[in-house]
Amino acid sequence: MSDQQDPAGLAALSICEALLLSLQDRNLLPEREIVGILRDAAAHHENAQGSEAEQKVDAATAKLINEIIIGDNLSQRT
Repeated sequence: MSDQQDPAGLAALSICEALLLSLQDRNLLPEREIVGILRDAAAHHENAQGSEAEQKVDAATAKLINEIIIGDNLSQRT
């Protein structure tokens, strides 16, 4: 994977994070369901098939999602 940042990927991540946080703020989804959504997304990438290059991208994507879950960003923000 390249050391360069992917603007489209960063934009998508920021938008999704904002949407999930907004759903939590408005009590539309509890934190446990949001974590479930993130776990499902990580599992999708962990189990993805493809070329070696595609698998590296999927592994890095799963790692990032799992770091978001472990970092507990949803409940520790102000």
